[in-house]
Amino acid sequence: SPYGWGSFGIAFGLGLSVVGAAWGIWLTGSSLVGAAVKAPRIRSKNLISVIFCEATAIYGVIMAIVLNGLMKKPEDSSYADGVFLENWDYNTWYFAGFGVFCSGLSVGLTNVASGVSVGIAGSSCALADAQDPSLFVKILIVEIFASALGIFGIIVGIIQSNSSQFPDKLIG
Repeated sequence: SPYGWGSFGIAFGLGLSVVGAAWGIWLTGSSLVGAAVKAPRIRSKNLISVIFCEATAIYGVIMAIVLNGLMKKPEDSSYADGVFLENWDYNTWYFAGFGVFCSGLSVGLTNVASGVSVGIAGSSCALADAQDPSLFVKILIVEIFASALGIFGIIVGIIQSNSSQFPDKLIG
């Protein structure tokens, strides 16, 4: 079913985004706690790295809301009986389902990459800040660029899902 494919795409987009955020928080948090033993001053300042990781999950939530808005129920409910109607636009229906699936999967996978890269950059930011406070801003800029991967994923997902229009009535 195209609605099944679309629902799986939404689930992958949201689920993988949360996995990416959790992975990044784990990477950043473990280094932050370890480095805070040597330099307790870095605890509050380096929490911004955790916030950048959490933004990755928010990107997935935003895209799930956008994709869910595309999946509208047809006005003609005769398709629910499992009867294939001759004058139903199946090409558009399946194209929309696969488009939502691919869009969600693209967003989810880019957010996994974004979460991991933000986590690694946040980890190095915490460790470097514990050694030399002047390195914090320099590495934070690298972390911002890593976070931009998630924004690029949303842009690609929106472009992919732009042509996904579920048909709402029979042809003719």
